[in-house]
Amino acid sequence: MSAKLSVNGLGKRFATAKGHVDALADISFNVAEGEFLAIVGASGCGKSTLLRIIAGLEPWTRGEVLVDHRPIRGPDRDRAMVFQDYSLYPWLSVLDNIRFSARLRAHSRGISNIPADAEQRAQLLLQLMGLNLVGHAYPHQLSGGMRQRVAIARALLGKPAVLLMDEPFGALDAQTREVMHDLILHVAALERRTILFVTHDVEEAVYLADRVIVLAPGPGHIDSIWDIDLPPALSRTQELKRSAGFMAMESRILERIRATSSLHSDKSLLCALTN
Repeated sequence: MSAKLSVNGLGKRFATAKGHVDALADISFNVAEGEFLAIVGASGCGKSTLLRIIAGLEPWTRGEVLVDHRPIRGPDRDRAMVFQDYSLYPWLSVLDNIRFSARLRAHSRGISNIPADAEQRAQLLLQLMGLNLVGHAYPHQLSGGMRQRVAIARALLGKPAVLLMDEPFGALDAQTREVMHDLILHVAALERRTILFVTHDVEEAVYLADRVIVLAPGPGHIDSIWDIDLPPALSRTQELKRSAGFMAMESRILERIRATSSLHSDKSLLCALTN
């Protein structure tokens, strides 16, 4: 299967008052069309930095990112990003938040109304995300889970080739997270989107993803890539998380994260003692 997204030899270096710091080093992986790939790792390993680079929101020092074999140059319609903090426009209704990018493009062309196909898709996403009863409500009237549904619908409006999600459920309570897990699996299957999902929650990563990348710190690099052998997205249920196979996979990935984090800490301590 051909790659929808390719990251090749990616590196990121920050300039600081004390010199240069490498945040990412030699990151390379492919994501197939329609694949759900999760990225996990210890704090400070560069998960969010990597995602922002792929989104075109952060410059990189070396390497390349390709979408459909074309190098990215910055933000574009072929990628959409969902953040943890929702980032909705408080003065716009739910439906207008979803329509926002289409309305912005229409205004840039001097058109007062969005195209009929964009309006139809906004209405479809309203239904798909279970928002049809709150289309005219405003963000402050919604729960956290409902606000994140709006953010996901807005990101999906333009049918991006790759959907990027940076810990989108991290601020939600446990019960709402479970509902959102099943919803995003349903949406991913129906929309057939390619999804790159950053999370600190290994259980979440194993439940949602086809593959899981473990990033290790110092500087951020790929430690391992895990194939997740679970039923198809639409067949997964929360009971799966209590199965022996699921818990064994989660445990092995957690062990790798702890091992890479411990190794990085040991290296940092040794460096401090010898300088």
